[in-house]
Amino acid sequence: MEVVIAPLPELVQLAANAIEDVLRSKPDGVIGLATGSSPLAIYDELARRHREDGLSFAKARGFMLDEYVGLPKDHPERYRNVIEKEIASRVDWPESQVQGPNGLATDIKQACADYEQAIKDAGGVDLQILGIGTDGHIAFNEPGSSLTSRTRIKTLTAQTREDNARFFDDDIDQVPHHCLTQGLGTIMEARHIVLIATGKQKAEAVHQLVEGPISAMWPGTILQMHPHCTVLLDDAAASRLQLASYYRGTYNHKPDWQGI
Repeated sequence: MEVVIAPLPELVQLAANAIEDVLRSKPDGVIGLATGSSPLAIYDELARRHREDGLSFAKARGFMLDEYVGLPKDHPERYRNVIEKEIASRVDWPESQVQGPNGLATDIKQACADYEQAIKDAGGVDLQILGIGTDGHIAFNEPGSSLTSRTRIKTLTAQTREDNARFFDDDIDQVPHHCLTQGLGTIMEARHIVLIATGKQKAEAVHQLVEGPISAMWPGTILQMHPHCTVLLDDAAASRLQLASYYRGTYNHKPDWQGI
């Protein structure tokens, strides 16, 4: 696990560079897409690079981490619509090449199995963008999730629903109780994982993620076992890290050719 502590604009550039490297070297590459606030600045930068530098998504595939169960197709907070708004419609990404779990499926179990198969059929995820919840969840793998779990239905915790109420007019009653989510085992199969976290409210989750024991109580800690995971943090999110000075020094003395 590589930890980079830097101002947000630098973090955004690093993440966008990694995604661009995938798409330039492998135009039909597979990008794992996250929702929430954390990746929005990355999507803005990718849209700018498409507009100004010709970065193309025309042959790429995109797979979302998760989706609410039961939200109507036209609901603005349905994650497929959020991804369409924040990135897919702003670049040359064909709608058919961006896919998410089917939160309106009548057979949820089969829909989850189909989603797992679709990722495999695409050759797996080349680069997965992640955020992390204040309780340590990644995707919607809430505390207590199996560390080898696959795509499935999950019940959201009260904390997650409270955190996400800001997207639903600050009305927690509008936030669904259930979601479909890639499992921790599914996420761990991505070839490169780039997690971005900002703000002091994420500091404890980041501390556990990077320096705590691997535990289902903090699901993101499974990423310590990933062979190529990059954690991008601003100063506030890194404020609880005991080895922060070491991470800063390591990154500052990193060879220019190495990338993330």
